[in-house]
Amino acid sequence: MRKQSMWSLKFSTAALVLIPAAIGINYLGKLFAELLRLPLWLDSIGTVLSSMLAGPIIGALTGIINNIIYGFTASPVSFVYAITSGVIGLVVGIMAYKGWIASIGKALVLGLVVGVIAATVSTPLNILFWGGQTGNIWGDALFATMIAHDMPQWLASFADSLVVDVPDKIATVLVGFLIFKNLPKNLTRMYDSRSEIDRL
Repeated sequence: MRKQSMWSLKFSTAALVLIPAAIGINYLGKLFAELLRLPLWLDSIGTVLSSMLAGPIIGALTGIINNIIYGFTASPVSFVYAITSGVIGLVVGIMAYKGWIASIGKALVLGLVVGVIAATVSTPLNILFWGGQTGNIWGDALFATMIAHDMPQWLASFADSLVVDVPDKIATVLVGFLIFKNLPKNLTRMYDSRSEIDRL
């Protein structure tokens, strides 16, 4: 089978059906984290999984649409981070296409990269809308400590994001990776752009 470009705009029915399913997974992850009062978001598992399966465009769309829906139905704050979710989908989709979900070790590196990029993208949004804080108790405690020691706001805000996003995205990518690797092969083959990874 000829491998489809990861930037193909010819969405299959399977890819389009994946978007609402992935959004549902995002909701469940966020609900799970909130119920257990975890210091993580876990709201991008579906975005990550859709990126692994169907590539960066579907992954980015999943992340953006998820935030828009969540913004309308639960928390308007979610609108602000649609950009971050879109970038997460792009990064995971690109790196997955390049073979970074071939092993759990590579998936760990992918999670680390996604965490740092998510923190980088979110930091200016946090500064613009929330004075630099994230709303996470651990991250905001670090932010307050750094500000109290006269450190620059942007650095304190980045550290605030980093201390939350890195462990969150590592956990998110690992969960997505484990789901992806345990899906039936006949299901993963429905996504042509993933044909290279299926052979790894």
